[in-house]
Amino acid sequence: MVTRRGLLAGLSLSWLAMPRLAHAWSDRPVRLVVPYAAGGPTDAVARLLAERLSGNLPQRVVVENRAGAGALLGTEAVARASKDGSTLLFTTVVHAVHRALHGSRLSFDPVADFTPVALVGVVPQVILVPPSSPVRDVPGLLAFLRSGQHSYGSSGAGGSSHLGVELLKSMTGVQAEHIPYRGTAPAVVDLLAGRIALVMDSVATGAAQVRGGALRGIATTGPQRSSALPELPTVAETVPGFAATTWNAVLAPAGAPAPVVSAISDEIWLALRDPATMSRLAEVGVEVPAPTDRNPEAAGRFIAAETAKWEKLIAEAGIKAE
Repeated sequence: MVTRRGLLAGLSLSWLAMPRLAHAWSDRPVRLVVPYAAGGPTDAVARLLAERLSGNLPQRVVVENRAGAGALLGTEAVARASKDGSTLLFTTVVHAVHRALHGSRLSFDPVADFTPVALVGVVPQVILVPPSSPVRDVPGLLAFLRSGQHSYGSSGAGGSSHLGVELLKSMTGVQAEHIPYRGTAPAVVDLLAGRIALVMDSVATGAAQVRGGALRGIATTGPQRSSALPELPTVAETVPGFAATTWNAVLAPAGAPAPVVSAISDEIWLALRDPATMSRLAEVGVEVPAPTDRNPEAAGRFIAAETAKWEKLIAEAGIKAE
């Protein structure tokens, strides 16, 4: 039951936010640039955020899909955009690997040209095998991969589904040949046909395959069990320290004033904190950060750690952009 005191406190927070935004944030419509095509899991979370923000703010927040070149096109557009908070980037773990994969070919610096605003959430992956596979758990998977020559599919070089398996190989010494596809959907088709041994896919899309029985889920890849597939263990329960997730983060162009960045971050968490929205995020596998980590500084620390982690793996594994 909502108490009168709680209701008044919530109204007070909303009221206090509006004058701060009126002075700090752009009064123009806000573009939330998603560097992927419409309809995918990242786009779905961005649209949920835009809908909630538009309900709280005097200006509209519009999702703009600018897909292409492995998320480079949309990312570059935001790097060159106005620094008043009217253009924001809604990105994933791909942002942490741009520099390692593309190097001097980049027209922007993914670190120097952006300011972290908010880590909306972390999305674990799930290891998938066909129902006919003898593999039923992580120890069985490791033994299977050591037993002969096997291959795995991914959405492409440098994607989370590729990096996750390469991290598993690095930490356990198993071997598996990488077969890149144009997305995980065609990889799953070959998985079902028995042409590859496994696929690591986001729980946002893979959970439905597991629940429906089309594929067998072996384990999820976050530090804790996934709310989308709580019955599955984590890889870390067998391989301590293993974590290979994607994530959703909001970034602003570098140079955006600190009061603007702070105001946007505050409004994001004001928009997302209601139970119905949190429930929708959990349904698509998004694990939101703890309340103490819902700020630009924590988002910056997280992205910096992810960048260091994946750049090291890419260098050691010799991963190249397609």
